[in-house]
Amino acid sequence: MAPGPPPPPPPPPRDPPPADVPKGERTEKTSDIIGTLRPTKLFKLSKPNTYVTSLDFDEKGQLLIAACSDDSLQVYSARDGTHVKSILSHKYGCHLARFTHHPQNILYASTKSDHAIRYLSTHDSSYQRYFKGHTASVTDLAPCPRDDTFLSCATDNTVRLWNLQSQNCQARLNLATPYLAAYDPSATVIAIASASTSSILLYDIRNFDKPPFATFDMRQYDPPGSGGRDIPEWTKLEFSNDGKSLLVTTNHSQGHLLLDAFNGDLKAQLPRPYQPTWGILRSAPSATPSKTPFGQGDSSFSADGRYVLGGSGADRDVVVWDTQGRVSREGEKKVIRPMCNLPCERGKGAVVLWNHRYNMLATADTEVIMWLPDEHVGMTPL
Repeated sequence: MAPGPPPPPPPPPRDPPPADVPKGERTEKTSDIIGTLRPTKLFKLSKPNTYVTSLDFDEKGQLLIAACSDDSLQVYSARDGTHVKSILSHKYGCHLARFTHHPQNILYASTKSDHAIRYLSTHDSSYQRYFKGHTASVTDLAPCPRDDTFLSCATDNTVRLWNLQSQNCQARLNLATPYLAAYDPSATVIAIASASTSSILLYDIRNFDKPPFATFDMRQYDPPGSGGRDIPEWTKLEFSNDGKSLLVTTNHSQGHLLLDAFNGDLKAQLPRPYQPTWGILRSAPSATPSKTPFGQGDSSFSADGRYVLGGSGADRDVVVWDTQGRVSREGEKKVIRPMCNLPCERGKGAVVLWNHRYNMLATADTEVIMWLPDEHVGMTPL
């Protein structure tokens, strides 16, 4: 019998990543680095007693923008860890700054003179368009992940659908206190949170003018014995990237609510490890007048949708919840306790945002802090 062909040569060894590739750009599983995130850059704001009210990364994860209470917009390079520029909006004020699909164009809500939404080029600080229609404060802006449309919520009890190419409102919903909104990853479903009715409404974006196809009653998740008092104030609404979970961020000591995005069932509560004191957490959109500076919520999903990172409730530090971790029964509640602590020597996590392109976290209060994995530290359990 003739001998068979020789065996194939072994595959060449894998090369390590080049030394000049930043850590945040290497391919690493989130589960491998989530407990090793540490502050690597801190940016002070130019004026004392100034607070960051919102954060947003651009689509490629390379730029970070912060809206500040001194009516300025601060742009940072997340790739290089540098401050890029300041943009002043003294005449109109600014809050809820959001990148569009073009990294040099942003949207933000006015806080002075009128309630218009402004479309700005950060390249030359020129306004491309004004979106006018709201008659009271804008409480949320949600750009569509697929196209140039976006949603706005306001205390005038309306939700409006816009397109960047037109100054005219494309559609409008009249609802009771619809202060928060979010697109699901497919950009076909939107969730709208109504604070006064304790409900979350789901709409098919293709039938925006039709009634919601699902309504989640959130009263059942109020703290036991609250009797309508001490109700959690909602500060942010966010879908996980796999579309399976919906996170309702609150400024209550019971923490956040992790929901099944399909039926609204409570997967678990995510309690803070510390009882928040006055001034630690930001005001909810429904707070009038504002007791503390506004924010956009102090929790965020990781890119894989498994982890939630958020403020600890104390002066410093960020904590991590593993949504696939052990769910314990505490009375009638299903609870997931934080898996670890991310220590920070200064700066509160009053606004928290994960970079969905790189393994990077941004937090802010009176400073802006960028976090990256540190291979020389281990996980700090609580």
